[in-house]
Amino acid sequence: MKTLRHYFISDDLDDLDLLEDQLEHAGIDSPRIHVLSNDSVGVANHIHLHAVQSIFTRDVVHCTIVGAMIGLLGVCLVLGVTYVLDLPDAIIGWTPYIFLSIVVLGFCTWEGGFVGMQKTNYHYKQFESALEDGKHVFIVDLDPNQESSLTIALQDHPKLLEAATEVGSPHWILASLHWLTAFIDRNLFSSAQQKTHLSQGTSD
Repeated sequence: MKTLRHYFISDDLDDLDLLEDQLEHAGIDSPRIHVLSNDSVGVANHIHLHAVQSIFTRDVVHCTIVGAMIGLLGVCLVLGVTYVLDLPDAIIGWTPYIFLSIVVLGFCTWEGGFVGMQKTNYHYKQFESALEDGKHVFIVDLDPNQESSLTIALQDHPKLLEAATEVGSPHWILASLHWLTAFIDRNLFSSAQQKTHLSQGTSD
């Protein structure tokens, strides 16, 4: 199932916090909702808001994929030239050329990821000026049957500026994020609570 990703711009974190609370009460999972902002402290101080993870603000994934594709072209070139020129002999065979191909693929993939670390995520590049002006970008991925919930919630937030809409993350990624979030909440958070109760019982 395809999702749609909506981007909104706001200068009011309190308003965004209220919007996310409304969307969560409407049945939209929190892993579908994120805030992109230069004010990480302000976002962290709002209980409902979830900041985009720092690694996803960089273009690592996209550039790594591009690097890997270039690497595959390099592999085809190395093996193609090796075959056309009939370079392998009876002693060493194809082994060094296959090894060279693996090195080319690995290097190009690594270099792509390294370049991506220096670049802003291409999805977010259009919002750089707004972020520099102290504004925040509210991002939500929705299934088609959830669009009405967003429309209803937006009626209470007239100052929110809709900035863009595009095809969102695949449904399996959103489902994985939902499972991971639930797992962390169920295991790590409950474990922390148990330790707190045990320490309080010991002190008593």
